[in-house]
Amino acid sequence: MYSYIEITEAAAEAGAPQPAIGRDELRAAATRGELAGLLGELREDAQRSDPLPELPYRLFRTYVNDGDRYRYESRYFERRRRLNSAAVVALVDGGAESLERLSDILWTICDEYTWAVPAHLRFNTMLGPDPDRCVDLFAAETAHALAEIVTMLGEELEEPVRYRVRREVRRRVLDPFLDDPRSRWWETSTNNWAAVCAGSIGMAGLALEADPLRLAALLDRVQRSMASFLSGFAADGGCAEGMDYWVYGYGYFTYYAEALRDRTGLDLLSGTGNIAGFPAAVDFGGGRCVSFSDGKDHVVPPTGLMSRLSQRLDVPLPHIQRLSSFDDDHCYRWAHLTRTLAWTDTSVIGRPAPRGIAWLPDLAWVIDRFDVDGVAVTVAAKGGHNDEPHNHLDLGTFILALDGEQVLADIGSGVYDADYFGPNRYRALHPSAEGHSIPTVGGVDQTPGRDSEATVEDFLATDAQVRLALDLSAAYGGTGFRRVLDWNRRGTLVVSDCFTESGAELSERFISRVEPVVDGRTVTWTARAGTVELRLDADWAAEVDRIETLDHHGEPETVFRLRLTGTTHPRRGFEFTVQIG
Repeated sequence: MYSYIEITEAAAEAGAPQPAIGRDELRAAATRGELAGLLGELREDAQRSDPLPELPYRLFRTYVNDGDRYRYESRYFERRRRLNSAAVVALVDGGAESLERLSDILWTICDEYTWAVPAHLRFNTMLGPDPDRCVDLFAAETAHALAEIVTMLGEELEEPVRYRVRREVRRRVLDPFLDDPRSRWWETSTNNWAAVCAGSIGMAGLALEADPLRLAALLDRVQRSMASFLSGFAADGGCAEGMDYWVYGYGYFTYYAEALRDRTGLDLLSGTGNIAGFPAAVDFGGGRCVSFSDGKDHVVPPTGLMSRLSQRLDVPLPHIQRLSSFDDDHCYRWAHLTRTLAWTDTSVIGRPAPRGIAWLPDLAWVIDRFDVDGVAVTVAAKGGHNDEPHNHLDLGTFILALDGEQVLADIGSGVYDADYFGPNRYRALHPSAEGHSIPTVGGVDQTPGRDSEATVEDFLATDAQVRLALDLSAAYGGTGFRRVLDWNRRGTLVVSDCFTESGAELSERFISRVEPVVDGRTVTWTARAGTVELRLDADWAAEVDRIETLDHHGEPETVFRLRLTGTTHPRRGFEFTVQIG
């Protein structure tokens, strides 16, 4: 990080405001054959004649009235989609019709009551009641997009549009951030909010701010948030929020760092290679990855972001199957889109999937990728504690995947609504103990909180075997409980649950999106690439729960839970055997 004097000197020599991505770079991207599909998506979307969706008060109030975020936010993000496609086409192709279409969209977004989404307005209460000056993730992202668009187009936009956009960016976001000395909660956060909000504000300032002293003050305050964000990563570079939020938080950190370097020469990205290597560590291949916490098991990282990290930091990459598409980001973020267009190096696509063991000791995550009879098999497990960002009650849970398909699964994130981020969070299936492959011991489930943790007692990795032993007693109110996971490269995973007290009621759960079939003392999950079989001891009572739920995007999904009821012994063992074909 840089001293205020160094920032002031760099700002004084920074020259005129400029966006990090230039118009010439976007026009050059439009000539590349490999980007023709993405440009085609944008051009087709920009030609739509239907009006922008309305954001009426009745939808604005749905979050307060019933906790629903989707009905308002789906329209809000559709507006950002239309903004992005119209802006790229105006910048690349030009023309009076494109500029007129974009000007209408810019004007409409300046009309919005607030650029923050209703679910985030509660974060503004300490700084005043003005919703139109609430700086959340999406207000900051909107300011960044508008600032770069209006600066790149310059006088091609009519003066009232230029003036109004710049005024609204300053009034709603830059001025509240810079002129109020009180810190917003996210400025000292260690999660994605610090990087996304501060990075977006910083990029907007770099695109608009000409006064070197004011620019220096803004960059200094942004840097403090970035320092907080980086402090959330330990030496292993692991992101407890999962792959999606790594893309979001570290992605915006990278976008800002490169914008800062372009205008001032200051370099924040150097030295963060441990964080940049996280996607390769958690990659299963084929676009699949670890889905602990509120992650998804299928993530297409922006190819522009991954290209720049490969070039700057020379880090290992996950298996990227294809170029990012317009719809990969359902929030339609300007930063992801434009950097994918400008930065993509197609050599990052199609590299082999990582193999072998990744051990992230600070997170206490282990991921092992190996082949059984020519099919990729992945086993992953986690320790940690129950006060992590986007926390789930999931200590000791594990994943067993065949050819990327999770047979024993972590189902990731559920629908984001008021309850999901409130006191009723752990009543929802996805973050609850009931939604993970962990037991209830003597009627006690895992509890939330920093003291509810898994202590790593042993980790062993050889060419033939991996072992992770966790003491989970603290997570179960002091009940003596250890879980030991052993697997080998021949396709056998043994889960041993060990208890200091025998005879207590025990309910074991194993979660999947593949329906298990119980036949006598044998349970079988049949996946696309093969089967997983579990043989049960005679004293287990087995039943399968079929749970109809909604995924993160509100789409119906079915989850199956194998529930075994018995009693605690010094050791209860479960041997999962993989058969390919």
